Amino acid sequence: MMKNFSGSPIHSNNQTPNHGRERNSRKYGSLSAIPLRLSLRGYGFCMAALFFFCFGSLFYQLNGGPPKILLDIRQYLGESTYLDDHGPPAARVLPFPSQVVYNRVGKCGSRTVVILLRLLAEKHKFNLVSSDIHNKTRLTKHEQVDLMRNISNIPQPFLYTRHVHFLNFTRFRIEQPVYINIIRDPINRFLSNYFFRRFGDWRGEQNHLIRTPGMKDDERYLDINVCILENYPECSNPRVFYIIPYFCGQHPQCREPGVWALERAKQNVLENYLLVGILEELEDVLLLLERLLPHYFTGVLNIYKSPDYRKMGNMTGTVRKHTPTLEALQVLYHRMHYEYEFYNFIRDQFHLMKKKIGLKSVSQPTAYSPAFLRELALRTPEPLDEDEELDTDLEDANSWLVHP
Repeated sequence: MMKNFSGSPIHSNNQTPNHGRERNSRKYGSLSAIPLRLSLRGYGFCMAALFFFCFGSLFYQLNGGPPKILLDIRQYLGESTYLDDHGPPAARVLPFPSQVVYNRVGKCGSRTVVILLRLLAEKHKFNLVSSDIHNKTRLTKHEQVDLMRNISNIPQPFLYTRHVHFLNFTRFRIEQPVYINIIRDPINRFLSNYFFRRFGDWRGEQNHLIRTPGMKDDERYLDINVCILENYPECSNPRVFYIIPYFCGQHPQCREPGVWALERAKQNVLENYLLVGILEELEDVLLLLERLLPHYFTGVLNIYKSPDYRKMGNMTGTVRKHTPTLEALQVLYHRMHYEYEFYNFIRDQFHLMKKKIGLKSVSQPTAYSPAFLRELALRTPEPLDEDEELDTDLEDANSWLVHP
């Protein structure tokens, strides 16, 4: 009997399709569940990434830079190529100019302005840095570089103020700030300084015993006419050549009375100073500063005219100041003729600025000439007694002048 070899195999072949279909059904069922699970995970991951991105972006904008958590994530994931592709983020927009230097000239109303600046800095939220160094206007090269770098590192917007001669930032490849300043009639400035060094002002902490403890009585009570007419160092060149070096700069020749220093000072004013005002027209100076630097000086006139400020301002008046004789004034004027040429130049520039802006105000009479001193012969006031005192620098700004 022939064995049926095909029986068993045929039976096996009949079962294989059913089992295959079952296995395929289970296989395809498992595979069909995978895309659903992957899509949910992907969706969750995308939402989490979006949340972290928005959260980090919010902190970035509020703080002006990336928060620490994003920096940590960047360090964990590796350096981003965003900066390589797109460059650094845009810098914070600051008002122009955002770097201002007021290299204030001594005895030209600077204490009055500094008091105003302290109130304005608090009001307008700019950084005011006022140096306590008053007797070092000339610097070595290394001192210049150090000071300019320190100034440049002040958070912007800032206003830096100090008694210092003009600093040329560009000479050392440092960004040049905008300069402002105020000057006054040279003889009036000299008289104010002469008596201030000896007798101070109305502020108790600035009395003469504290300011010049080493000054002997014969020097302290030296008659100003004797000082001028007998050619004491304090009353002759180069000491009376004082205003121009503040604008000429740190060059040694800037301290030598002459045409070179005068012309360089004029050039620096035209190229680097936003405004140089004159103390005799201080209200107009403040008004122009408010127009030119509103983010620093808005509202300055309201503060200046307020009773509370007036009370503080009156404390800065030099005491025991009196007018020299006509002869002494004539000698002093002759010694200061470069100073007067510069003063008249600044005065003309200031009036031109007022005209351009459309400021209508009553200004003082125009430039003086040596001839006006002759008119003082019958009108020069007698020197004040030692117990008499004058109020403020502003009140005597033109007290000794007789205008044509």
